Amino acid sequence: MLLRVSFGGVQKYIKMLELTFDDFLREVSLKFNIPEDRWLDLKVYDQSNTEVDAEVFEELVKEFHGPFLVSLANEAPGNPQFTSSPGSTASDDTVILNFSLLEPAEEPLEPAEEPLEPAEEPVAAQGSQPKRPCRINYEAKTLIEKILTTKPGGDRIIEEYAKTKSITDSTRRRLINILAAEMTETHGTSPPRSVKVMYAQGIIALFPYLEDPYSQNGYEHYYDPESGSGYIAWRLKTIQRKASEERVPAVKSPKVGGPGHGRTTPFTAEVLTDEEVESAIAVLRHSADEETIREKMKTTFSYRQAMVNNHDKSAEVFSVFPRFLDTPGLVEQDFRLMFGEQTANKFLERWPTTFRARVIKESHGLVPSTDLLDLMHNAETSTEVENGWDSDTSAIILLLHLLPPSAQGRKKPGKISASNAVDHLIKFQKTGTSLQQHLDNITESRQPYLLAQGPTKSSIHSFFIAIDKHALPCQGTTSVGALDELFKAHFVFGTSYSPALNNFFTFLQTSIYNIDVGKTKETPRIAELRARMVR
Repeated sequence: MLLRVSFGGVQKYIKMLELTFDDFLREVSLKFNIPEDRWLDLKVYDQSNTEVDAEVFEELVKEFHGPFLVSLANEAPGNPQFTSSPGSTASDDTVILNFSLLEPAEEPLEPAEEPLEPAEEPVAAQGSQPKRPCRINYEAKTLIEKILTTKPGGDRIIEEYAKTKSITDSTRRRLINILAAEMTETHGTSPPRSVKVMYAQGIIALFPYLEDPYSQNGYEHYYDPESGSGYIAWRLKTIQRKASEERVPAVKSPKVGGPGHGRTTPFTAEVLTDEEVESAIAVLRHSADEETIREKMKTTFSYRQAMVNNHDKSAEVFSVFPRFLDTPGLVEQDFRLMFGEQTANKFLERWPTTFRARVIKESHGLVPSTDLLDLMHNAETSTEVENGWDSDTSAIILLLHLLPPSAQGRKKPGKISASNAVDHLIKFQKTGTSLQQHLDNITESRQPYLLAQGPTKSSIHSFFIAIDKHALPCQGTTSVGALDELFKAHFVFGTSYSPALNNFFTFLQTSIYNIDVGKTKETPRIAELRARMVR
C-alpha cells in the first residue's frame, strides 16, 4: 500500500507492507528523519481533531482518506493551518498525511528522494520463508534502554552495538548480567514469565540485529517461554542456585528433529513387491554398470529407509547394499530423494559465498589460543601451508570452535574442548597407510566422521566417511564437499550426531540446510550465532 505524506511542505510516498499503527509511525519517522527518541511522542488526529489510536487506525484508514495530522506531543493539533487542501502548511514538527490506497499501476510513484534498498533477508527452508521481524515492543525497548543507560557498563554495550551492529560474547554476558540483576532486584529471584518475555523482547527491540530470524518470535535465545531456556533463564538459575533458593524446574516441551527420526519423504516411487526388491538387490550385488547401480538403488530407496529406521535391521544396511562401499555419490542420491534438490544444494551454495567469511570474522572474537591462531592464519591464506589443515578445512574447524561441545552433565567423558572435538569430525591418514587397518583399529562404536588421505593435512587427495567400521568413498574431493556428504550421511543412515559435534551439526542443519527449523532443540549459542551471520 502506498501512502502520500506531506511534512514541512515536502510530499513523499511511504510504502506500507503491513497496515499497523506501529509500522505506520515507524515508516513516517524514518522517511522524515524524526529522531528515534521522539517516536513515542507522535500523536495522530483526523480532520475533526479527534485523536486516532492503534485500536481504530486500520478501520479508519480504509474509510477515511485523509489528510491525517501527526504531531509531536505537547503540540496542539487544532490550528487554522490544519486544512485538507494540498497547499496546507504546518510547523516543522507536524506531518500532514493524505492517505490514498494506491496501486502502483494507477499512478506513477515519484518520490522526493531515492528509496532505501530492502535489507537482505536470509534464505529460509524449502516451502517457507524466514519470519518477518516481530512488531517492536516500545514499552520493552524503553525499559531495556533505561536500565542500560542508568547502570554501570550499560552505555558501553549500546556504543558497541551502534558501531558494529552486533555484540561480542563477553558483551552479551555483561548485558545479561545487568538485566538479570535489575530483574531480580525488582521482581525477586523467580520473576513471572511475562517479565522475562518483556526483557527478551526489549533486547531485540533495542538491538534489532540480534534477532534470530528463524525462531518463532526472534528472541528465544534470550528467553524461550515454551521451554524455559535461554541466556536470561540460565542466568536467573545461577542466581537462584547461589542464593540457595528452591528451584522449580521449567516444564519443557520436547523438540524432535534432525537425523535418526523417521520422516515422510517427497520421493514417491512405486511400491515394490518382496520378489522385486530381492531381484533389484541381486542385480546390485553383481552389476558393474554405474547407471544400473544408481537406478536400482533409487528403486530400493523406500525399502532401504525402512531398514535404516528399524533398530533390529539398521546394522545390516551395508551388507545388503554393499555398493555404498565402492560407488561414490550414493549417499548424495538418497539424500536428494529424502529432501529434494533445493535443500541438497544449500551447503555448497551458501557456505563459500556467505558463511565461510562470516565464520572467520566471528572467530576473531574468541579467546585466542595457539590452535585457534593457527587455524585463523590457515583459513585466511590462499597458499598451501606447511603445517596444519588447508584453508577450507581450517575455516570449517573454526565453526566448531564457535560452537564448542556442550557439557554432558555427569556423563562421561564430560565436556571436551573444541580442539579435542575436531578428532570426532575429521582424521588424517597419510597416503600409503592401510585403510582397512585404520577401520580394524576402531575399538568403539561412534558416529560417522571424515577420514582424509594425503601426503600432508594441507594436501588431501581423497576423503572417506568412516561409519560402523566401513569406509564410504566421498564423491567430493575438497573438505567442503566431503563435509556436505558427511552431514547427509547422518540422515541417510539414521544416525544421531556425535555429542561432541551436536551444536556444530545442528547449526548446519537449521541455519544452512534449513531442515526441521523450529522442530529441533537448539542451544541459545546456535541461535545467537545464526542471528549474527544471516544478517
